[in-house]
Amino acid sequence: MSLFLLTYFFVYTLLHLYLFLKARAACHFGLGAEIALGAFMVAMMATPVAVRLMDRQGAIVPARGLAYLGYTWMGLVFLLFCLSLCVDLYNLAMRLGAVLTGSPATRLLLTGRKAFLTLLVLGLALGLWATAEAWRIRLERLAITSDKLPPHLHQLKIAQISDLHLGLIVGEGRLERVLSLLREAEPDLLVCTGDLVDAQMDHLNHLASLLDQVKPPLGKFAVFGNHEFYAGVEQSERFLTLAGFTILRGTRALPGNLFAVVGVDDPAALYQRSGSPSPDEQEAKALTAPGSRPFTLLLKHRPSVRTESLGHYDLQLSGHTHKGQIFPFTLITRLWFPRQDGLYRLESGSLLYVSRGTGTWGPPMRFLAPPEVTLITVTRTGG
Repeated sequence: MSLFLLTYFFVYTLLHLYLFLKARAACHFGLGAEIALGAFMVAMMATPVAVRLMDRQGAIVPARGLAYLGYTWMGLVFLLFCLSLCVDLYNLAMRLGAVLTGSPATRLLLTGRKAFLTLLVLGLALGLWATAEAWRIRLERLAITSDKLPPHLHQLKIAQISDLHLGLIVGEGRLERVLSLLREAEPDLLVCTGDLVDAQMDHLNHLASLLDQVKPPLGKFAVFGNHEFYAGVEQSERFLTLAGFTILRGTRALPGNLFAVVGVDDPAALYQRSGSPSPDEQEAKALTAPGSRPFTLLLKHRPSVRTESLGHYDLQLSGHTHKGQIFPFTLITRLWFPRQDGLYRLESGSLLYVSRGTGTWGPPMRFLAPPEVTLITVTRTGG
């Protein structure tokens, strides 16, 4: 986590410095205004750390208010940086074109106070759009077929939630919307593919109680994402148990002896030095079972595919990527996870579905990556 924090502060500081210099060049602030703007930016950069410290001390209300302010600002900074970078690239293209053609480019350049203020208004508008999009959770429906369901089970409905990140920002209001969609879906089985919580959880028991009200006939299963490990294994196990989930950590379950559900830890487990098997070892052991293989569901937080496992499961459900959450960050997450949204057909008959996530992490915003609750309907084929 220390490397993550160092990287975060380095990149976040560069973004603020870039925007500070752009604002100063466009608006020609006086010294007092420059100091005030610089102090505000420094305070906003320190907000995430301050929020964690306040949360751990039990100052929930001020921590929640500061979290909304600081993380909303983070989202706006990212959007403004992207917009400003686009303008800089446009101006560079115009200047290069002028050099090549020998014509003046001054009239075509987007510079000065008016251009900067227009950029600021557009960034705020996109921020409002992204905030609204984060609240509009969709019920995504996916239909697949399988000949591995038992003869008396014609159809199996699986609901998936992922990356809800319950905490200071994603709270009861967002969870009630999720529960409403689950009631609408009426699944036979509910699974959570990690990051149900977001670090500190001491004050979230009432949210666990709400989740416990959802009782599909074939049960509820969950795996640990990276944030369950950041929050602490014992805390995470307690919360998920209170919420009514059976936790799968390199283990398999056979709900009603109808099909198999296999779950493995996130690779963040490797940093816990707990001595437990690695996620790959967990996966290999849990997927290897004697006798004929029933329809097998693999729960795995990150959408990584282990070649040796292909053909040993029918459907892998994952999350983690949020589809970048705020475009164009989508383009960056795609470098690490090329399969980051939707259904993918793998080798040996296996399938992978990657959820965009149900909540938000960091900024309470989503842009071109709407949140989802997923309903997968598996229909039996064959005689």
